[in-house]
Amino acid sequence: MKNFVAIDFETANYEPTSICSVGLVVVRGGEITQRMHRLVCPEPDYYIRRFSEQVHGIYPADTCGAPTFDAVWSEIVPWVEGLPFVAHNKAFDERVLRAACRMYGIDYTYGTFLCTLRQARRVIPRTSIANYRLPTVCAYLGIPFDRHHYALADAEGCARIALRLWGDEE
Repeated sequence: MKNFVAIDFETANYEPTSICSVGLVVVRGGEITQRMHRLVCPEPDYYIRRFSEQVHGIYPADTCGAPTFDAVWSEIVPWVEGLPFVAHNKAFDERVLRAACRMYGIDYTYGTFLCTLRQARRVIPRTSIANYRLPTVCAYLGIPFDRHHYALADAEGCARIALRLWGDEE
């Protein structure tokens, strides 16, 4: 697989529509060609301290002037049209994307959405790795990674994993 978009969302609370950050990495011809990170005003607009203090480090003050997801998505669409999405734990990221599109009335045709977590579980023997979390899989594959739960870093780690695990597929 040589053409895709790795995407990662961070949320402010347990609602899938509460996107506070999105990162994406576009891969064309097996090379990273574009990177984007945007802070997003979450909806509903409240933060659970565990998320902001222990997970991603994004606080209400960081997103109070940020655009809502619909505005950010209109910026993203030209980058991603016609490309499959890839995420590490696609169950989360795909659910977030679908929920946000529904909430904002965005006409999004749900195309291919692949999962590097699932693929890593298929191809990396359980006896070879402590777990299949993004930083662990990156370390196992020799991919530099140092900022887990920063959406752009997560998307880039995911893109690099996808290139390694599906690199020869078209």
